[in-house]
Amino acid sequence: MKKVFLFVLIAALMLPLFANGNGESAGSSAGFAPTKDITWYCTSKPGGGSDIYTRAISDSAVANGWLSKAPLINYKTDGAGEVGRNEVANTKQNADYTLLTFNSGDLMPMVANTPNRIKNFTPIAIMATDKQLLFINPEKAKYKTFADALAAAKAGTQVVIAGSKGDDLELYGMLIKELGLKENQIAYITNDSTADAITSGLGGHVDLVMSKPAAASEYVKAGMLVPVLALSDSRFAGDLASAPTLHEVDAQYNDVELPVWRGIVGPAAMSEEAAKFYSDLAKKVSESKEWIEGYLEKNSLKSSFMDYKEAKAYMEKYEADYLKKIGK
Repeated sequence: MKKVFLFVLIAALMLPLFANGNGESAGSSAGFAPTKDITWYCTSKPGGGSDIYTRAISDSAVANGWLSKAPLINYKTDGAGEVGRNEVANTKQNADYTLLTFNSGDLMPMVANTPNRIKNFTPIAIMATDKQLLFINPEKAKYKTFADALAAAKAGTQVVIAGSKGDDLELYGMLIKELGLKENQIAYITNDSTADAITSGLGGHVDLVMSKPAAASEYVKAGMLVPVLALSDSRFAGDLASAPTLHEVDAQYNDVELPVWRGIVGPAAMSEEAAKFYSDLAKKVSESKEWIEGYLEKNSLKSSFMDYKEAKAYMEKYEADYLKKIGK
């Protein structure tokens, strides 16, 4: 009788090691829950599109009680963000407590200029798709419309666009190719973040600013920036609706766009249990009112949620297609 009692007691003591209160095994997402601070890397400066995106996810998660404490955001912008991405890729000790805001605009320069690949990260989710516009500062800009700027460039006056790295730079190349112009006719200044590009536009140092809606919306509402070209195959809505597409500016041109997916990854060393936990968390956020109304609709983004398995397959294919495109 004593042996039976001892066996039952040992089994009872070991049960918490293998199951949670719902009877789920430790291999499920319920097998991981944060017990210490989460560090979330953002490779753009505060105020930019990636920062706004990161905070929108964090705020929704905390507001709904899915996280008890907001992650600590670590801004690592050195080397156009490559320092931060490399640091996350090589994180091992706190891999289950490390996140990185990661989008297609980060992937393109990373695979072109460094040995880092998707295999060095753990994809967690893809949350949304974003597009860009060109803006002017109505008080200091030399041109009132994109058509005016285009005419000046063709007449021999250099026009300057300020934007961020990655996808913005890629889109600029697509734009001047479609226009049949050279880089000395419409030049591009690469900034560490969209926030820096906007600052240069507000200071009157450039003619046009390339930005996604999230980073520019407060300046548009304040009348400090005016959208003059939608880099999309259709117009945006709301405060951005006045900006024509390139084909609307001149029917000889095709519309130019480079949709940007926005996602989340962790280090390669992150456990599958942690990846599933954060993926499930991202799914909840993607369905929340704060996210849909306060982020997607407000900033003219399209919801495109993919969980950690779908995101991994999508990112790997996107990487393979881009490497093929650039001949690597």
